[in-house]
Amino acid sequence: MIDATTVFTIALMACVTYLTRLLGYVALRNRTLGQRAVTVLEAAPGCVLISVIAPHFTSDRPADLIALGLTLLAASRLSMLPTVIVGVSAAALLRHIIT
Repeated sequence: MIDATTVFTIALMACVTYLTRLLGYVALRNRTLGQRAVTVLEAAPGCVLISVIAPHFTSDRPADLIALGLTLLAASRLSMLPTVIVGVSAAALLRHIIT
């Protein structure tokens, strides 16, 4: 069973991510951005995802390491949303089976 704190944390991270996008749109809606700014803004969601996933590279739990490998494999072949779905699903399923 997934801990309530974990679910709450995930929900808060989703809200903060959505809020940053919404506030960015509101703040920049009447401006023309240069190519460099556009490139930075397009890379930001990936940076947030990596900051969430990176601590699992040092995990000692086999379920997390296997899920990380599956996520990396998915990331090399799929776009962002399917990769996130594969990663979360693999982690949940493997933690349930192995732990």
